[in-house]
Amino acid sequence: MELRHLRYFVAVARERNFTRAAEILHIAQPPLSRQIQQLEDELGLALIERGSRPLRLSEAGRLFYEQAVQVLERIDEIKALVSRLHDADRDRFSIGFVASTLYGKLPEVIRAYRNARPNVELTLLELTSVEQIAALKEGRIDVGFGRIPLDDPALERKLLRNEKLIAAVPANHPVLTRGKSLRLEDLAIAPLIVYPKTPRPSYADQVLALFRAAGLKSPGVQEVRELQTALGLVAAEMGVCLVPASIETLRRDNVAYRPLESVLAVSPIIMSVRKGDRSPEIALVLSLIRQMYRREKIVFGA
Repeated sequence: MELRHLRYFVAVARERNFTRAAEILHIAQPPLSRQIQQLEDELGLALIERGSRPLRLSEAGRLFYEQAVQVLERIDEIKALVSRLHDADRDRFSIGFVASTLYGKLPEVIRAYRNARPNVELTLLELTSVEQIAALKEGRIDVGFGRIPLDDPALERKLLRNEKLIAAVPANHPVLTRGKSLRLEDLAIAPLIVYPKTPRPSYADQVLALFRAAGLKSPGVQEVRELQTALGLVAAEMGVCLVPASIETLRRDNVAYRPLESVLAVSPIIMSVRKGDRSPEIALVLSLIRQMYRREKIVFGA
């Protein structure tokens, strides 16, 4: 007797019909009938009353059905248990990131990590820099890539690099005639669009602080939830926006990008981990970043 005999018999008993049971089992009816007959021959008992319409189980068939269902349920429980044990033994690694890092070097780091650790279950979570702090403390992520230098005694931060900021302006804006690069003063004549609106502090505060440090005040500030919304408003000629240089390929049909003359116009990319966490996976990620920076002549930590 094999498990398939039990599954075949239970299907026939539940459907009270060989044809429907065969369809559910994805086999032809004649082989199904032969399997049930083999089971009955092995048991030396008739499990089904032949010729009954609809199909009926014999007294022995009803008893056998009850036991067969319990056996199959137990087998499914054992399979689920083994599967959970397998998953428990599998290494896992979770990365939190702010959306703008996906337009930069983070995808390359992720690809390199997956190639180096094909058996590790990798999880990616989009989280703001503030949200990453809680996620690291709660163990929901193992490393976070953000832009805000938030101090917390439970975490360690490492500056990977300072990414240059560029101006995103409407494609036909008069300021574009002022040269290949722009000053913050050139942008202060238009409403400023910043993101994200919440939670704070955020990248929006970095941009606003940059204008304040230069003694500039825009005629208006509009806060939006995300980068794509900000660029959409720029395309609609509702204002200008400062964005990381890595997103320059977005919405080029309606948005023009220009470098900024200010050396202070940068946004840090910060890697955060739990204090004292010496995980080899974290060390590998950091090593992959250093290798990539060397290839592309990017200065690490500057």
